Amino acid sequence: AHKGGKHSGSSQRRAGGRVPVKAQPRRRLRDLSRVDRRHQALQLRRQRKEAVLAEKRSLGSRDGPPHLVAVVLLHSRAAARDCLRLLQSQDSAAVRADEGGAAGFALLCPRLKQRWRFVTAQAGDLHAVLDLAKVADSLLFILDPVEGWDSAGEHCLSCLFAQGLPSYALAVPGGTDLPPKKRIDARKKLSKSIEKRFPEAKLFPLNTEQESSLLLRHLSSQKQRHLAFRDRRAHLLARAAEFVPSQDSHLVGTLKVSGFVRGQPLNVNSLVHIVGHGDFQLSQVDAPPDPLSLNPRVLKGQKRSQDMEVQDDSGNGAVEMEEDVKVLMKADPSKQESLQSEVVPDPMEGEQTWPTEEELQEAEDSLKANRRVVKVPKGTSKYQAAWIVDDGEEGSEKDDDDDDYEDEDMDDDLMEEAVSQEGESSEEEAGEEESETMTVSECLRDEQYDEKMEEDEQMLERYKQERMDEMFPDEVDTPRDVPARVRFQKYRGLKSFRTSPWDPKENLPRDYARIFQFQDFSRTRKNLFRQIEKEETEGASVGWYVTLHVCNVPVSVMESFKEGKPLVLFSLLPHEQKMSVLNFLVRRHPGNSEPVRAKEELIFHCGFRRFRASPLFSQHTSADKHKLERFLRPDAALVVTVYAPITFPPASVLLFKQRSNGMHDLIATGSLLSVDPDRIVIKRLVLSGHPFKIFTKTAVVRYMFFSREDVMWFKPVELRTKWGRRGHIKEPLGTHGHMKCHFDGQLKSQDTVLLNLYKRVFPKWTYDPHVPEPVPWVRSESALPEQEVEME
Repeated sequence: AHKGGKHSGSSQRRAGGRVPVKAQPRRRLRDLSRVDRRHQALQLRRQRKEAVLAEKRSLGSRDGPPHLVAVVLLHSRAAARDCLRLLQSQDSAAVRADEGGAAGFALLCPRLKQRWRFVTAQAGDLHAVLDLAKVADSLLFILDPVEGWDSAGEHCLSCLFAQGLPSYALAVPGGTDLPPKKRIDARKKLSKSIEKRFPEAKLFPLNTEQESSLLLRHLSSQKQRHLAFRDRRAHLLARAAEFVPSQDSHLVGTLKVSGFVRGQPLNVNSLVHIVGHGDFQLSQVDAPPDPLSLNPRVLKGQKRSQDMEVQDDSGNGAVEMEEDVKVLMKADPSKQESLQSEVVPDPMEGEQTWPTEEELQEAEDSLKANRRVVKVPKGTSKYQAAWIVDDGEEGSEKDDDDDDYEDEDMDDDLMEEAVSQEGESSEEEAGEEESETMTVSECLRDEQYDEKMEEDEQMLERYKQERMDEMFPDEVDTPRDVPARVRFQKYRGLKSFRTSPWDPKENLPRDYARIFQFQDFSRTRKNLFRQIEKEETEGASVGWYVTLHVCNVPVSVMESFKEGKPLVLFSLLPHEQKMSVLNFLVRRHPGNSEPVRAKEELIFHCGFRRFRASPLFSQHTSADKHKLERFLRPDAALVVTVYAPITFPPASVLLFKQRSNGMHDLIATGSLLSVDPDRIVIKRLVLSGHPFKIFTKTAVVRYMFFSREDVMWFKPVELRTKWGRRGHIKEPLGTHGHMKCHFDGQLKSQDTVLLNLYKRVFPKWTYDPHVPEPVPWVRSESALPEQEVEME
């Protein structure tokens, strides 16, 4: 019989394929129609365009900081004074000279509602150029009308491009004295030469007031290029500074630095880094009157004084600071960042037991048994006598830290010889100073020439070592006088370099107790940057003219500012004063081909920091272990590892090597890769032997070891050959290191048997924040070309 009632099929037919509202997933509710998607894209595009326009309008306006232009002279013959004179000769523009020793001025144009600040730097003054490029909104390159730039300008451009180039413009003053035809040819030649460095760049002639106003208009309207490391930190270029010595010492005191806040709001509780001088704390932030105001009549009471300021071009920083200074904020000791950069390790932290009475008595008895009689001066205590070392003991002491006798310390011996020779020559010079004859100058000249020849010989030796490392990577000779099991006792064998496990927390050095490590560095970095984007930080807003009271600053900072060096301050993000292990990804600069060994002292420019350190070089791979490289390779990107203060990427890095004459050569450029103490850098040693007798799948190998005990010690380690065979040691033969080995195929007579050993290495704690000022750069002519290096 037919069953009446509602059936599921009949209800589906009545619905006609419609789905009830409750069953509709949430994802579909968010799906937009084509018109809505178009509207959304239009709104996003409009928001981005408005943000760019607002940034362009605020730069140099009444509310934002002045447009900071760094004028860089790329040629020794570039006419700097004429350029600055033309820029100052704008109609209805007031000119204010900078305070301190800096060669710069401010330009106020109320009619255009714009204000600029120009600061000049020579291409030879490398630190000044790089420091100004860190904070400048625009760079104005002054070229020579005939040659463009010289070798020092080329070196300066290489450094600027590696650090990160803000917006720029190219100006060519002069050239009017040339005949018209030669002038056109010179301009064409110059345009062709700059295409490589500055593609699609426009050359601005700078000979008349009209051309200077066109250049200013271009600078104010061009799109701003962002540098990531400065956009996320508050920074400031000092316009005025005053040093107040402390009560305890005249060498240290409070530095009052005045300038415009840029980048991000400045918090008084955060630390500041004075570029080239170190990290410091702030005590308070003041708000003095704006000396570069476009609208001086802000308040009726200040009208007369500010009108006088507009007329007075020189200006006095100390008087300005005293007048109408408002204290914006003072540091809160409970919220202020600490200057602690290292962890102070507790040497008793690992101790879990206290010695018993029997152990103490046993130690005293052993001391009495080992007591020796030493002749000491009269009145010497027992404690002092215990530290007197016999002559025989001094020679027997060895350094256990560095077990790489020949392969690591060869350069150190060469350097010690050079130092001792320099010391002898200086003694000879001191003895010959008394006699005033013509032979003194000749001797000096000969000694200087000999020193130059010694440097060339050392350079030749380094080229040979680099070529040997290329031809026979990581191969070392087994020592005859020391057992191999003793010489290589810190090394181990691995079944597979790629897949074999290696614990990153195993056998860490004592220096690892001094550094800081993040549980998750990338998560900390994301959270910090998210707070910056949401503008959650409180403090002095961007564009305010403030005075920072920086505590415990050495007087040398003020002296360098008076000499005309730029004084640049960067606000540090949390944790950026703490030491850790930094890894930089760098590539060799093509303009330098000198060999650079690992653990040589190099000069680092990382973001806003400068420091010296002796790094390790390692391969850049996606594995968990990375092989140490003994030299900085010219053909591949390498990772450089050092102990240094934490810096949150992205940040550019420049590596310099200091010559004996004080010049800094750019050897590599790159970026900050990570802050990771757990990155494992493995040093590989390769012991080689030669097949003596060859059978079907076995062979007798010699010259790898020279004792039976060494063969038994290294028996578990796998062997390989240069022609791709794999095998293992079966047994030793005799007592002179011959051994029977089994392979997966028959060996060739010209094959070489290899045994790989591995050891984890760590960088040395050689961090030094003091970097000496470089001598103006000149191209080196003494570098040996690679073709001249012949292997013996």
